[in-house]
Amino acid sequence: MAIPYSDDATKVAPPAFGIATPPVVRNIGLSDLRDALRLGWEDFKAVPSHAVILCVIYPVLGIVLFRMVLGYSVLPLLFPLAAGFALLGPFAALGLYELSRRRERGEEASAWDALGVLRAPSFAAMLGLGTMLLTLFAVWVASANAIYVAIFGHTPAASIPDFTTRVLMTPEGWTLIIVGCGVGFLFAVVALCVSVVSFPLMLDRHANAIDAIRTSLRAVIKNPFAMAAWGLIVAVLLVIGSLPFFVGLAVVLPVLGHATWHLYRKVVEPDPNPPQQQPRPPIGHRYAADFPANLFPWSHER
Repeated sequence: MAIPYSDDATKVAPPAFGIATPPVVRNIGLSDLRDALRLGWEDFKAVPSHAVILCVIYPVLGIVLFRMVLGYSVLPLLFPLAAGFALLGPFAALGLYELSRRRERGEEASAWDALGVLRAPSFAAMLGLGTMLLTLFAVWVASANAIYVAIFGHTPAASIPDFTTRVLMTPEGWTLIIVGCGVGFLFAVVALCVSVVSFPLMLDRHANAIDAIRTSLRAVIKNPFAMAAWGLIVAVLLVIGSLPFFVGLAVVLPVLGHATWHLYRKVVEPDPNPPQQQPRPPIGHRYAADFPANLFPWSHER
């Protein structure tokens, strides 16, 4: 039986998930890093309220983790927990990428718009990669604790001055610093390589996690000096933000989150065939009877 010919038969449907053509990775320099930070600061100034709301979870997370360490002094874990924010930051900044993307397109951006990332077609892939970073964070904290126990034993420090003296004034303390920083550096390199542009790419091009990680690795291989400098910038800013009891992270983290989006734009060539964006429906009138459904406008979409 002959099959009727149709023009539609010659059309190949685009892949439902993933990237058909690998993104083109550019060479960047230090000037591009400065420009990314400048643009990140501009985004932060334009929408500052959401930054505090999103990033207040970091001090809270730190406090909760401290309290979870029952029966053992939390002092040895203070630095590993603070340093571990660099591992979780790329995932926690998803909402910030969405806001920078909206501002880049000339759209209005507010705190609520950060939740639009939940509707991204590749959100499941982002969640998967975020889970991997969370696992990396947990392994890092466990490793840091094991290093401390191997050097000082299970006896906790009596006080903050006692702990400071142990770490800074003894040969064992210097061993802890050298070994701990070396191991932490390896964890940071892994996190940087797999996530430096992964999450913005998944948000922008609906890529899956494998394609995003491959592109991130290509970006690091092609720009080793610039990416090393970016990792150093992130580490220094996180240290500065963590010093006053993590309060400074409420500014440092959103700026770095926005800057990461702009770094992605500089590293990866724009998509010649960008995914079609669904037009946003007009807001119209809102009525008291619709509360609280109006807090979640995407629930009305079909």
